[in-house]
Amino acid sequence: MRAVMLAVAEMYVKGVSTRQTEAVLREFGIEGMSSSQVSRAAALLDDELEAWRTRPLGEIRYLILDARYEKMRQGGVVRDAAVFSAIGIGSDERRRVLGVSVALSEAEVHWRGFLDDLVARGMRGVEFIVSDDHAGLRAARRAVLGSATWQRCQFHLAANAIHHAPNVAIRARIGSELRSVWNAGSLAKAQAALDELVAGYCKTAPKLARWLENAIPEGLAVFALPEHHRRRLRTSNPIERAVQQELKRRTVKVRVFPNDEALLRLVSAVLVEIDETWACDNKAYIKWECRDA
Repeated sequence: MRAVMLAVAEMYVKGVSTRQTEAVLREFGIEGMSSSQVSRAAALLDDELEAWRTRPLGEIRYLILDARYEKMRQGGVVRDAAVFSAIGIGSDERRRVLGVSVALSEAEVHWRGFLDDLVARGMRGVEFIVSDDHAGLRAARRAVLGSATWQRCQFHLAANAIHHAPNVAIRARIGSELRSVWNAGSLAKAQAALDELVAGYCKTAPKLARWLENAIPEGLAVFALPEHHRRRLRTSNPIERAVQQELKRRTVKVRVFPNDEALLRLVSAVLVEIDETWACDNKAYIKWECRDA
């Protein structure tokens, strides 16, 4: 029976619905597997997943942080729960999923707890952090990893610029105008392109011009990195495409998680799979020999 329960657990973390699981089991002559039994089967994985979440870390030079939201029940009420995740690139030049946590918001206290846990597990040597700009994350990052250079995600900056644009015509072109800044060959050229962009909007869209002048420099920290590294670290897309999209694909069938334990169990299992896939990839994600190139 334990083998059956483990098989059910595997189907659960693969995103197979309870109804589909019951259909598969009926093919093997097993009737009446309830949703609570499916949940108990999935709980068999908890020790293994906890061991992964608490495993020791080491030197991590580049760190990418992000969060997504899922629905879960707490006290009989459906709440939005923040799922924090982090990937890092260490001395072995490979990507690694470093950890995951679930909290009720992205408040500083929750982000700080997540980062403190990474440090407590041995994460050290962080030089460069990529993330979106969230007040809670900003405060926690400064408190825990204040010596690291921060790169604000250029993709999110471009999306923010569209929201600050005062009319349809500007919204249609601001993205391409910002690409001329992002794609500059050096920090000096990027700053010059930004100055030109700001000057062009001073009269026609003064609020946008002020926002560009204040916010866009936070997306230029990547120019401090070797050219070969910039493409990987200019946005948080490496975590959003590889991690967040896969989490969304797996969690969409659940819709509302019964509690935070169930949510943490599923997202942890998905991230273990991603981490193991990356561990088997022999191709370097960042080549440290390019640092001086």
